[in-house]
Amino acid sequence: MAKQQTNQVGFVLAGLLLAMLMSSMDNTIVATAMGTIVGDLGGLDKFVWVTSAYMVAEMAGMPIFGKLSDMFGRKRFFIFGLIVFLAASILCGTAQSIVQLSIYRAIQGIGGGALIPIAFTIMFDTVPVEQRGKLGGLFGAVFGLSSIFGPLLGAYITDYISWHWVFYVNIPIGLLALIFISVFYKESPVHQKQKIDWWGAITLIGAVVSIMFALELGGNKYAWDSAVIVSLFAAFAILAIAFVFIERKAADPIISFPMFKIRLFSTSNALGLLTGMAFITASVYIPIYIQGVLGGTATNSGLVLLPMMLGSVFSAVGGGFLMSKIRYRSIMIIFSLVFTAGMLMLTTLTVDTSRFFVTLCMIVTGVGIGASFSVLSNAAIHHFEPAQRGSVNATMSFIRSLGMTLGITLFGILQRNDFTASLKDIFAGSGQGAGLAQNPAMTDPRVLLAPEARAQIPAPVLDKITAALSSSITTTFLWALIPTAIAVIMALAMSKERLTESVEHVQAQAAAEAR
Repeated sequence: MAKQQTNQVGFVLAGLLLAMLMSSMDNTIVATAMGTIVGDLGGLDKFVWVTSAYMVAEMAGMPIFGKLSDMFGRKRFFIFGLIVFLAASILCGTAQSIVQLSIYRAIQGIGGGALIPIAFTIMFDTVPVEQRGKLGGLFGAVFGLSSIFGPLLGAYITDYISWHWVFYVNIPIGLLALIFISVFYKESPVHQKQKIDWWGAITLIGAVVSIMFALELGGNKYAWDSAVIVSLFAAFAILAIAFVFIERKAADPIISFPMFKIRLFSTSNALGLLTGMAFITASVYIPIYIQGVLGGTATNSGLVLLPMMLGSVFSAVGGGFLMSKIRYRSIMIIFSLVFTAGMLMLTTLTVDTSRFFVTLCMIVTGVGIGASFSVLSNAAIHHFEPAQRGSVNATMSFIRSLGMTLGITLFGILQRNDFTASLKDIFAGSGQGAGLAQNPAMTDPRVLLAPEARAQIPAPVLDKITAALSSSITTTFLWALIPTAIAVIMALAMSKERLTESVEHVQAQAAAEAR
């Protein structure tokens, strides 16, 4: 009987890992194929919506589905998320225009918003405390693996099959996960009955949609001081204030602000926000540096981040193992310092830096970030009963995603402005390529420094451009040290709990002693 139960748990965990891999890999695999998709469907001016629609729907859905899973059960909403994600994947593969694809991606994001936070919650509900560290490391490693295999798989499918299969590849993975969870996950029928906070949900979704579109479109499709962007920021401010007011009054709020009074929970979320901001910056700009400055090729861009992601997988598993030995705080202090060292190393990159040193930078950075994937989720739920875990995990996932969105937007603006200013100086001084400087699309280094574009630029000018690009990227890494340094302070501010002191573990020990 015990063996049968163990096998069932194994299938449940396999289903959760497959669903998480599928969901977390989706953005990276699609990003690799976007050039081909735009070439086929057209709509270059609208392609940003393909990514934005997914991210907006996913982020808005996370806290809502987390709360609903506490109220009505994990299984039904996890299965709902899987079915919606799979149906939308099929629709995405059949899209005939960028507008259609963006709509289908929004539907896909709704499914994704249910999968990741509820997957962690089901894992915490299913396994005993003493195994949670090891499995937390395995779940955290999925994020690193998805970043490795997403771009590689996306590039291979796009080059050798068809971009449509970038979406269709989700079907076998998702169906297997659906079967495992449907058949083997036996959920407790006892749940926390509450009222649905409709007004909280409406204002949260509105606030997320407003800020996401403001950040995505500002400085690209519309000027920052345009009426559209100003209106979006104003809508965000009004809806966010309304959301806070509603949640403070609601009987059963979607995001419970008293949770943040718990020091371990609030510092864990702050760490997720800050490390997410810095890490996404490294993930985006290291490939651009290698392609644009060192002369790598876009075809092999999926391999560029391999050292960093392998480092993150290693430390995610290592962090999970250490949770059963030492305090969350001690683990995060150690790895936050390693992450800071990696980001500091990245600020020293130049046009003459060797590939070996870049690889070393990526390994150190990856090792530094990986532990946060496994440790912070466990730390966040430490003081909470099972009936609150869905909401807690969803809040953690939401804040980490918000950090990554803010990071790529804010640091992207800094890099673009620095690089554009340098380009204007270069072209003004050389008298060559003036048309290039006035074409906004060509301020994107991935366009400007593609092999066919490099061949058209005179060598002296190209040398100046690569130097400018290198300088703008290292300046961006320098700015990213700000959230990295604050993350170290947050790690030091964490309270001193450890995994074996969790509410559930203490209750289990008390029950055992009573018997």
